[in-house]
Amino acid sequence: MFQIKLSDPVSVHFIGIGGISMSALAELLHRQGFRVSGSDLKSTSITSHLEELGITIFYTQQASNIPADCSVVIYTAAVHADNPELSRAVELGLPVLERKDLLGQIMTQYLHVAGIAGSHGKTTTTSMLSLMLLEGGLDPTVLVGGVLDGIGGNLRMGSSDYLVAEACEYCNSFLSFHPTDAIILNIEAEHLDFFRDLEDIRHSFRKYAQILPASGTLVINGDIERLSELTEMLQANVVTYGLCDTPEQCTDYDYAASDISFDANGFGSYDLYRNGSLLGRIMLHVIGTHNISNSVAAAALALSYGVSFEAVSSALRKYTGTKRRFEYKGLVNGIRVYDDYAHHPSEIAATLQAARACVSGQQKLWCLFQPHTFSRTKAFLHEFAEALSHADSVVLADIYSASREKDPGDISSADIAVLLKEKGKDVYHFHSFEEIEKYLLANCRQGDLLITMGAGDIVNVAESLISI
Repeated sequence: MFQIKLSDPVSVHFIGIGGISMSALAELLHRQGFRVSGSDLKSTSITSHLEELGITIFYTQQASNIPADCSVVIYTAAVHADNPELSRAVELGLPVLERKDLLGQIMTQYLHVAGIAGSHGKTTTTSMLSLMLLEGGLDPTVLVGGVLDGIGGNLRMGSSDYLVAEACEYCNSFLSFHPTDAIILNIEAEHLDFFRDLEDIRHSFRKYAQILPASGTLVINGDIERLSELTEMLQANVVTYGLCDTPEQCTDYDYAASDISFDANGFGSYDLYRNGSLLGRIMLHVIGTHNISNSVAAAALALSYGVSFEAVSSALRKYTGTKRRFEYKGLVNGIRVYDDYAHHPSEIAATLQAARACVSGQQKLWCLFQPHTFSRTKAFLHEFAEALSHADSVVLADIYSASREKDPGDISSADIAVLLKEKGKDVYHFHSFEEIEKYLLANCRQGDLLITMGAGDIVNVAESLISI
């Protein structure tokens, strides 16, 4: 396999350069002196940023896009073998690397590599940990699966031996990584278009944990079922974390949050304990119990790196979220519009439960949801209905047709609507964004809170509404 060396820049071409992860890797190599080009199907703010840096981007995918001096081509799992650029690279005998392999190779060139894994919460926890290391003066390089204002995007180039990156389990990508330390936030049934079942997913997370060296640290949610199956006989030091009702229960975990409370904005605060001893009070500027859990995980790893409690606390006070994670978009007719990337039932329920603290009296909580992938919608049909029932009113868009799937014809958003109606919920399903916008503008009232939700392009509705 071709080996990328950051100290030896070459010419690299990215197929699908506009993806959140691919764009960060492309920018990292560009800033290291590599000659970078790429292709994507449409222009976005991400590709515009890359072009401003001097990276050449083609908005069609064809064989002629491969540069004459190209040394290696990078592609993602979503790129099929018949892609004209990938086919041309193979025809020319050029080395080709999947995105996961490139990131894995980059990891080997740092002394301290934190890989943040879990079914949910990776981007938020990666962001929190990154800000803690910055506050602690460790100057990390950061690769995050979202846009973080605190680092000015999805990449931060540091000058130290610390690297922080998300470690996604889809297609077992994280098994190609080389973390020295890791966080495992949770393990749930997800990506069932790839994994057979939950046991298959657990097996992959166990293999991920086994990658860590004896000198490394695994921070893991102590409430994961059958935890010992994942942690027994590991080389690395295992550190558990969790949330407690009382200080006395905090000894059940190595790191724990207790005396949890929320203010009028839904922002959480808690006492952080280490080995049963109080470290101090943490105050967040993001909503929900799930973000308290994420912050404890990030704090546990940051403190293991020698970051002070004061720096951890300061970083969390400054953290206001990443793009598309309960992101406030603006007001339209007095309606508060937010956007969230949630696309799994657990994520949806957590976000809606947290958002509930932001409405009162006659105000309503609206959720505009766009399911993501047919396989996920079919596998969790009843769970989606249960999660969405936390909203007062639900509007459903059609299922986002991701490139990796074809419509099987036996599942649609209408199936979710049927189940929600059986629960007595106020639910509507529309086929176009234009219909959705007209309905929301006619029926949402001043003071209501609207969340556009999903991993597809539903954010376009939020942005269209606030531009009115």
